[in-house]
Amino acid sequence: MSNHNVNKIEKLFLDSIKTKESIVKEKLFIPLVRMSELAVNSITNRGKIMLCGNGGSAADAQHLAAEMLVRLRPNYNREGIPAIALAQDTSTITACGNDFGFVNLFERMVQSLGKEGDVLIAITTSGNSKNIILAMRAAKAMGIIVFAFLGSEGGEAIDLSDEYFLVPGNDTGRIQESHITGGHALMECIENKLIECGYIHLED
Repeated sequence: MSNHNVNKIEKLFLDSIKTKESIVKEKLFIPLVRMSELAVNSITNRGKIMLCGNGGSAADAQHLAAEMLVRLRPNYNREGIPAIALAQDTSTITACGNDFGFVNLFERMVQSLGKEGDVLIAITTSGNSKNIILAMRAAKAMGIIVFAFLGSEGGEAIDLSDEYFLVPGNDTGRIQESHITGGHALMECIENKLIECGYIHLED
């Protein structure tokens, strides 16, 4: 067994822990609480959550949407919560890429599927992904609440966000690991609040 690889993997885990410890120490997770409150208000008023991202962030968007639509915690059987990932349909993705350009994909999805009072969660480690920025601008113009999961300095997306969760550092992998932790925390808060207010119910 290569000691070099052992050391590299150990460092990766330690760096991930260090990033999360920094988030806790600096209370960078507090915006997730405010996001949950706004999201619950949207859902109880017949709104929905839309999520978008590129690459690994697209996978995170799908992951979190599935947690809402199906089940988040194995001992919490309840109704589905309306959420949709905007990068799940290959026909739509390739048609938009071919006919208009990939940069317009999320913007067009928001304009077609979103309505005032909905929530958009934009996930971008750089904060500068053009297709994400266009989607956020479209959402703002439509009266959709905009959350962002960001990294580094937040990029252009930070100023388009009603609330944002900013992970410190520039290592994409460590940012994404904290994004999914923050995403799970957000979804648990939303689920808890919807149960507490009686909007959804746990099944026996």
